[in-house]
Amino acid sequence: MPLAPRLALVWFSPVSSPDDFVTELALRAGRGDRDALTTFIEQTQADVWRFLAHLAGREQADDLTQETYLRVLKALPRFAGRSSARTWLLTLARRAWVDSVRHDMARPRTSATDYADAASRSASPDNPNTWSEVIDARMLIDALPAERREAIVLTQVMGYTYEEAARIAGVRVGTIRSRVARARRDLIEGAGGAPDRPR
Repeated sequence: MPLAPRLALVWFSPVSSPDDFVTELALRAGRGDRDALTTFIEQTQADVWRFLAHLAGREQADDLTQETYLRVLKALPRFAGRSSARTWLLTLARRAWVDSVRHDMARPRTSATDYADAASRSASPDNPNTWSEVIDARMLIDALPAERREAIVLTQVMGYTYEEAARIAGVRVGTIRSRVARARRDLIEGAGGAPDRPR
């Protein structure tokens, strides 16, 4: 019994890592392979949505994810594989977010009372602090300046290396390191702790 096209693509792919696999899918999709395009989107959609949810909020993540993939469809034929497809894709997602911010500078952010109301409705008798703690952490991250929020989300939430995060953000590695350090300090101070002092 022959393998389905998507299964054959996975089964016979001579790549060595998930990033290599996704990059190969992007290259094939850029040459017009519709099955590769479908698999590429399936393999990357959760990462794109999660990245955008952290940058823009859950309420905008769906729209920005859709906008990102519209840009991907236009840009795939030009993708040459000089970086991993995930890095390239998150760079497009970041650009979609930046464009959204530029066009919607007056957009009010969710207020602290909205978060508190959600926390009080979501707390369970078995674990009353779980949602509250998650919401507190989310509020602290949301309060960070955009560049620091982006750096902390890429490196600490999504697990990208400083080098990968720098490529996605279009800055130097040292800039990412600095932004992460400042974001950590801001988060500690925002949580009521004192930042560690250099010795």
